[in-house]
Amino acid sequence: MLTQKPLIDLNILITRPLHQSAFLAEGIRALGGNPILFPVLEIADITDLNPLKNLINRLDEFDWAIFVSPNAVNKAMSVIIQQRTLPKRLKIAAVGKGSANTLSNYGINEVLVPTEHSDSEALLRQEELQNMQGKRVVIFRGNDGRQLLGETLVRRGAVVEYAECYLRKKPDIDASSLVTAWSQGEIHAVIITSSEGLHNLFDIIGTLGQQLLKLTPIFTAHERIAQTAKNLGLERIVKTTAGGDKGLLEGLHSYFDSSPNTVMHKENEYGKKYSK
Repeated sequence: MLTQKPLIDLNILITRPLHQSAFLAEGIRALGGNPILFPVLEIADITDLNPLKNLINRLDEFDWAIFVSPNAVNKAMSVIIQQRTLPKRLKIAAVGKGSANTLSNYGINEVLVPTEHSDSEALLRQEELQNMQGKRVVIFRGNDGRQLLGETLVRRGAVVEYAECYLRKKPDIDASSLVTAWSQGEIHAVIITSSEGLHNLFDIIGTLGQQLLKLTPIFTAHERIAQTAKNLGLERIVKTTAGGDKGLLEGLHSYFDSSPNTVMHKENEYGKKYSK
């Protein structure tokens, strides 16, 4: 039987951007745990808005506008609402429910969004995006985003343009205090919400941190991120069955409630490998 507070005395590392961590942090506290905020991805404004503004002025040319993330929605819509209203004929799609929910904050409620998963693959399975011959599509995204969505739509006959509306950066952050606490058994799980974030974390924490990461349960809601973790040699990957932050919290609840000896076992592992 699941208990109400399975995360008591557990420290859970949240690696997503700081402004997107509140729901997870509150959920972890509600389960008795202590969220440790360690953002490994920064979302910044683009330095030159002119290309984005010029594209927004041409929105009447497009059949579809696709938003790849809540960040894309907020950054793009903040510029759009200053310039114009969205064309009535423009159809809107979002990669996931988080982006769709963010669009609703701007009064945009008719949104094509996948129901089962929140990724490009799921959106591309939607019937409305199968026959794209001659359709013009603008994809609002960050710098150097995944190519799968645009390339697939092009193969289906669409003409695709990208609107980069924010920058993703690896933060310049000192991880020494985190790694010290980790080596003393004080980090009990890590939440990873993007492959890019996982690579950044791997770089930031260094060799000792990477060894510790391999001993720590890694929670993610996406198969692609789980595969990235496997490719990096991580050993304790927990892919939650439900998507989004709620799915991650449910996964933490289930995992630690059904693993009463997890903390003691981890501390023994740390003691053997890293204690002096």
